[in-house]
Amino acid sequence: METKTAVAQLAALAQENRLAIFRLLVQAGPEGLSAGRIAESLGLPNATLSFHLRTLSQADLLSATQAGRFIRYAANFPAMNALIGFLGENCCAGEACGLPALNCCTKEECS
Repeated sequence: METKTAVAQLAALAQENRLAIFRLLVQAGPEGLSAGRIAESLGLPNATLSFHLRTLSQADLLSATQAGRFIRYAANFPAMNALIGFLGENCCAGEACGLPALNCCTKEECS
């Protein structure tokens, strides 16, 4: 991962509502949630939610899929894992430190 990409993703997550949205979508798994369900769960007005979803999408942290009349948003697990890997890539100066692997959702449907 390029440093520029990591900075953009961390900047997108460095806001309380966007972090809450991303964490909610991580909990929802690969199926994701509709925008209405996200707004309802977090108590956000639609205009505010739309702004934050666009910011997270531009940082490649979310995917959006048309599902009938609705759009379902899901966390981009490969991007999340790449960011976590980037943050810890030189952990403990390259020595084994006993920390568990940081990859979440390594199932095929998450890649």
